[in-house]
Amino acid sequence: MTIRTRTRFARLRTLAVTGLATTGAAAAALTLTPATAQAAEPVKAPAAQQIQTETGKGGYANNLDGWIKQSLAIMKAKGIPGSYEGLHRNIMRESSGNPNTQNNWDINAKKGIPSKGLLQVIQPTFNAYHVPGTSHNITDPVANVTAAANYAAHRYGSIDNVNSAY
Repeated sequence: MTIRTRTRFARLRTLAVTGLATTGAAAAALTLTPATAQAAEPVKAPAAQQIQTETGKGGYANNLDGWIKQSLAIMKAKGIPGSYEGLHRNIMRESSGNPNTQNNWDINAKKGIPSKGLLQVIQPTFNAYHVPGTSHNITDPVANVTAAANYAAHRYGSIDNVNSAY
């Protein structure tokens, strides 16, 4: 087993233990806060490849399935890893599929930056990991999911590696 593989397993074990130890309110909130040392440059899109992300446009259904599929298409074009299952699992845990969900009670809300949208992203994280070509509205389902997946890719390797609030 390589050092990189052992490190990844150690990280996943830590996430799993953290997830098991997290109870009550903390388990419900996805705290997507960029760490200064880990904040990455947003993915840049060539002007000719701007992807239309207005919900319900581009042949995608205006529902959770369509939003996930549209986000996956953008993620693929931008080299952001993730799967339908990983996105769906995290969305259902964080918002039950409601793009207008807002957490008004956790520590972020008390600081004035409540978690919002399908993947419960706070505004600073959304701004840092926003994917060009998507809406700048944090509650836009496709923009929210794609930014959260971009953050998870930089922090955990993929949204598929996230199994609890982070």
